Amino acid sequence: MRGSKLRRHIAWEAARLMYSRQESEYFRAKVKAARRLCKGWIKPADLPSNSEIREQVLLLARLYEGEERTKNLRDMRFEALRLMRFLRRYRPRLIGSVLTGHIRTGSDIDVHVFSDSIDGVTTALDEEGFVYDVERKQVRKHGEERVFTHVHVRDRFPFELTIYAADQAHYVFKSSITGKAMERASIAELEAFLVHEYPDVDVESAVAEVEEKIDRFQVYEALLLPLENVRQSRKYHPEGDALYHSLQVFQLASDELPYDEEFLLAALLHDVGKAIDPGDHVLAGVEALQGFITERTTWLIQHHMDAHRVLDREIGRRAHRRLRESESYDELILLCRCDRGGRVAGADAPELDEALDYLREIAQTFG
Repeated sequence: MRGSKLRRHIAWEAARLMYSRQESEYFRAKVKAARRLCKGWIKPADLPSNSEIREQVLLLARLYEGEERTKNLRDMRFEALRLMRFLRRYRPRLIGSVLTGHIRTGSDIDVHVFSDSIDGVTTALDEEGFVYDVERKQVRKHGEERVFTHVHVRDRFPFELTIYAADQAHYVFKSSITGKAMERASIAELEAFLVHEYPDVDVESAVAEVEEKIDRFQVYEALLLPLENVRQSRKYHPEGDALYHSLQVFQLASDELPYDEEFLLAALLHDVGKAIDPGDHVLAGVEALQGFITERTTWLIQHHMDAHRVLDREIGRRAHRRLRESESYDELILLCRCDRGGRVAGADAPELDEALDYLREIAQTFG
């Protein structure tokens, strides 16, 4: 195989590994790709650059994600401007794939912020009601160890804020992909960029539009948290509160159908109405979730009590026949079995944020 052809093949295989998230680093991806394609020693000149791999990743994203990717890129850029305005005092800079246009499913919105106080940044996020985690990551490079502080904001699109010292705001960072000065944009530069990229869009109207879009996972969290105070009959629920029960049901459901987001949501959310109207928790839950779950998830929640009557052989023949006409009948019965199984005192169950993070990841990966 000629050198240039081999180089293209390695770039494509490395891009496939990165797009499928089997690898997250360019160097590891190209080495693994080279080993798969070549049995012997490979010349350094035949290894593709990070830029070549990135272009192939972008090609895969365009191929598999189509127009949805273009729409997400636009929305992510305006979401970036919205958050950067909240953090104006920390001189934020947009970097990475959202700025360059090389996004794919699951991409973060990467922003550098500059502050000598991490608490100042997190307080600003708290004031706006953002949900986030703080990560301190130790990195060894060129024989030196450094600790980077990342704030992972869980919103409609995920953000990764990297916090640097205030006096580094004008430092020229180098890109690990091109080796040149990293592309980045301040608030003013991003505003001008958006005007140029989307001349038919009013920037302020677009920012207002993304502000009005509610992150559905925050809605789920707001409806689930009150369940911790809902105590149930020890006869039927020896496990305790309704939130613990819901998390147990979610765990059992994820063991059965780990990638079926609609089914997993039904498992996690099936009892949210108990904190609203215990007298008719099914109707209350469905009404509260209207607009934030699909028709299939709605149907599963609506009929999960009917499924109990099926298993107890207490349902009428006609009502049972109507249920069986649904393509999701088998999942409904499975949901019921998980509901019954999630009633064990002391059983292992994920934390609420772990369950929601898992669902976010599925949503981002599979759209």
